[in-house]
Amino acid sequence: MLPRSHLSLLLVLCLPFLADAAIVHRCESDSGHITFTTLGCASNETLQPQRAHNPSHGSRATSAPRTKTPTSAAPPSPQPLVIVGEHDDGCANRLSPQEKRRAIINQQVRPGMSRLEVESALGRPDRISTSNTATRYHYNLKRGRSSLVVLDEKGCVKG
Repeated sequence: MLPRSHLSLLLVLCLPFLADAAIVHRCESDSGHITFTTLGCASNETLQPQRAHNPSHGSRATSAPRTKTPTSAAPPSPQPLVIVGEHDDGCANRLSPQEKRRAIINQQVRPGMSRLEVESALGRPDRISTSNTATRYHYNLKRGRSSLVVLDEKGCVKG
């Protein structure tokens, strides 16, 4: 008979093989929102336990057998492309990301750039002044030259 320490060592070595699968809770709210969690669901959500089997590293996962999909006689008519949403930079998208990147690299300020993009191109301003809804960034450049950037109430370069 093996001593107790050997049995516990054997049990600890076998634990990774037993822990392949986990119970995941599928929580669905009244509005149809689905959340997967290892914790419990909220009181207003329905709970469905699901077993998730994640194969360990180095093991070979068995995939489900492939089924042939029926081919239709006529290909479906092409659907028009619908844009659901687009990125809004807060400055009316006056500049493309490529134009903004090129202006920042060349240390230029263009109308439509945000406050952060101006600071990325020129650095922190030497002085900031505000009047009504406009904010002015004052930069003291080399050889006595200065630069002024005027931002509107949204933080975008006016122009």
